[in-house]
Amino acid sequence: MKRLLLFTASLLMVSASIFAQSDYKEFIKERKALDKYNKEQRDQKASKDARKQAKILKKEGWKVPAGSLPLEKQLDRLYAMQYEVDENFFPKFIKGEAQSVGGNYDAAKMQAVNLAKIELAGNISTEVAALVESRVANKQLEANEAVSTTESVMGAKNIIAQSIGQTIVGLEVYRELNNKNKEVRIVILYNATMAKAAAKKAIKEDLEQKGDKLVEQLDQMLGF
Repeated sequence: MKRLLLFTASLLMVSASIFAQSDYKEFIKERKALDKYNKEQRDQKASKDARKQAKILKKEGWKVPAGSLPLEKQLDRLYAMQYEVDENFFPKFIKGEAQSVGGNYDAAKMQAVNLAKIELAGNISTEVAALVESRVANKQLEANEAVSTTESVMGAKNIIAQSIGQTIVGLEVYRELNNKNKEVRIVILYNATMAKAAAKKAIKEDLEQKGDKLVEQLDQMLGF
């Protein structure tokens, strides 16, 4: 898991550097290299890390609910999906995760899902805000336009959360605490294209409420 997080962080740093250089060919070249690496690692590293992480979680008392995939299989699928990229070599899914405690499993799960959606909405906002900043770096957007749009993005997380449709449950585990309460951990994934659409809808609503004329340029500004 630690190595996966380090790789994800390096992916984001490489992306930022590429955008700053405003060199699309180099950007595609780097993305292709990363995609090739991802495919090479998908079957090897994901499975190995999944088995290792499953052992850690089991020692901490985590179990899968009845009827769910074994823990190793859930983690293996989760890691593989996190490696997936679209035709432009951007991550195919955006992730949200949360834990919650309740007197029974269903109550704890419902709360965990809601919290995971809020985190997912925050991650969507961050992704779109980074895209806006990249357009400033590439001189495709004026700084004042970017500030206004970014404020709308970051201020509309609740609207984005409400706009999120069907998510994919990447991981669902629980454990019983000493006081007999149930603690549930949920990881959800959401299609990045649908996530951007939810973000665009939220930004549009926010700009319209402010009477901001940038709403007329929204499609051009975001590029999706």
